Amino acid sequence: MDQDNKKNVYTYDPEQIHKEAAPKKGGWKKGLLICVLIICIFVVAGIGFDLLDFSVNIFSGGNSNSSQYEYSDSYIGVLPIHGTIGESEGEYDHTWLLERIEQMAEDDENKGLMLSIDTPGGAVYETDELYFAIKEYQKTGKPVYSYMESMAASGGYYISAPCDKIYANRNCWTGSIGVTIGTLYDVSGFLEKAGIKTVTITSGANKAMGSSVDPLTSEQKEIFQSLVDEAYEQFVGIVAEGRNMDIKAVKKLADGRIYTAAQAEKEGLIDGIASREDALKMMMQDCKLQDCETEYIEYEPPVSWRSVLDFVTELKNGKVSGEYEQLMKILDENNKFAITYMAQIER
Repeated sequence: MDQDNKKNVYTYDPEQIHKEAAPKKGGWKKGLLICVLIICIFVVAGIGFDLLDFSVNIFSGGNSNSSQYEYSDSYIGVLPIHGTIGESEGEYDHTWLLERIEQMAEDDENKGLMLSIDTPGGAVYETDELYFAIKEYQKTGKPVYSYMESMAASGGYYISAPCDKIYANRNCWTGSIGVTIGTLYDVSGFLEKAGIKTVTITSGANKAMGSSVDPLTSEQKEIFQSLVDEAYEQFVGIVAEGRNMDIKAVKKLADGRIYTAAQAEKEGLIDGIASREDALKMMMQDCKLQDCETEYIEYEPPVSWRSVLDFVTELKNGKVSGEYEQLMKILDENNKFAITYMAQIER
């Protein structure tokens, strides 16, 4: 049926409608092929047939099965602390690290711990939790050494300070002893020029301090500075105690700057420059642990149903993206600020 003399012309074609309405053939075959492909990927990755660990990872959302970290011979545990210290994300899992340190403290076969650190630092709370976990481990009388890889700055140095000895790769950057609250943006001048007015309703004059639409008052600057100063004094005290240094001497070094491995050794912030293998040998010799095995305790991000379903969706759509994506924002909607032991420079 044709409609003439109209803005739109519609043509009735039964054959065309039949073609469009007919279900596509081979849909179940495509689904089966996707399932087979996923199984093959799991087999290659070595994660598809350990049903116990797989079920623990899926239903607990973590990788805390302690049985896989039990050893029958005397050993030194090498524990990597990689990525930004804070909430568990990507290669960093805070709960997993605390569990491993506690488990080794209670394990009679464990004779020592080496932290293998590569981090720019991170959140004050989580960094301090790691510090206390290390101090608790040391109550067993077992040695703890720190090995700094590419970077062990700010919070990375914070958790190294209490260790019995600190060694660094010759290309390592460390130090950055200090605290930051980040950069606060004031766009009130821009909004005024643009004719934009804002109203913030709060219960007190300082409840929304740091808002990007209102300039900081002198009082608010002092409040923020007091938060930073208190965390800084805590950091300096830990370094002074761990390195057996005078507080004044530490403060001369603790202006936030980054030190190379050679500079850090000269200033007494580390005990020496070495490869990780040589640092392990020195630990064995110093602590008479030559007969111990070396166990590298690696973290593996858990497999979840969400990641599997996301993978299936991406595969079905003809694309597979990376597992982790980070979206950086200069300002967030809630004007949140984190006080961190974080180096502002990256390698």
